[in-house]
Amino acid sequence: MEPARLVAADLRDADRAESDPRPGHDRQHPYQGPSLGRRRKRGAYLQALGQSRGGKTSKLHGLSDGHGRPCVLLLTAGNINDISIARALLQRAGPVSRLLADRGYDANHLRRFLADQQAEAVIPSTTSRRQPIPYDTVAYRDRNRIERMWCRLKDWRRVATRYDKLARNFLSSAYLAAIFSCWIN
Repeated sequence: MEPARLVAADLRDADRAESDPRPGHDRQHPYQGPSLGRRRKRGAYLQALGQSRGGKTSKLHGLSDGHGRPCVLLLTAGNINDISIARALLQRAGPVSRLLADRGYDANHLRRFLADQQAEAVIPSTTSRRQPIPYDTVAYRDRNRIERMWCRLKDWRRVATRYDKLARNFLSSAYLAAIFSCWIN
């Protein structure tokens, strides 16, 4: 038989709730977790997933040639802005003569990089610039080619909505979609 004091203690605690009402949870909110830094255990950064207001997203950056065919495609996390990846895109593309880009690419360091490459920057100035930088408005009308390229790539449902967990699989499907869309046109 058990000693009486241990049985009595078990009976007294039988009607009480557990000491931790959240068993197995060590975070206050369900979306909390370790940061997505490079050296963390979780691989979201390596899989090009970034946290934004809408959830975890990724962003596909690209350059096209004069005919609207994709030349370079890069994948980053969704919370990475466009201007931070612009230099890597241009370096992978090789020598360019003209860059048509939207206001998101208006930065002095990108304009200096293009000037060093002897390339023309056709980029409208942001509204925050005190002195707007003039650009070729007639040449800027051809920027719709890059928009048409994105529309052709997003005809592929696998590219439009990222179903793949791994970044290399998603980028591979984007490359295949780019090859098929150029092949048809």
